[in-house]
Amino acid sequence: MRLLIWGKTFIKAFKRVIKKHPMLRDEIEATLWLLSEEPFASQLATHKLKGELSGLWACSVGYDMRVIFEFVESEEQNEDDIFLLDIGTHDEVY
Repeated sequence: MRLLIWGKTFIKAFKRVIKKHPMLRDEIEATLWLLSEEPFASQLATHKLKGELSGLWACSVGYDMRVIFEFVESEEQNEDDIFLLDIGTHDEVY
């Protein structure tokens, strides 16, 4: 299991999304759990980003919600940790 590191901008965006769409909380939490367990699970549709966001990754939460993150080297385990950067609709995060 990889460690999820919640960045300040992710925390702020997460609170905004939950306030706007409280019914998505369970789905977002399930997605984050799966991301920590298996970042490349097919239902996450994890993909590398290009352009201004080059070097970062994104995964899907349902149809239009995305989580933007990056893999960072872990000091304590062999697998990289996951640094959560942003969450929002497709248009909000890209």
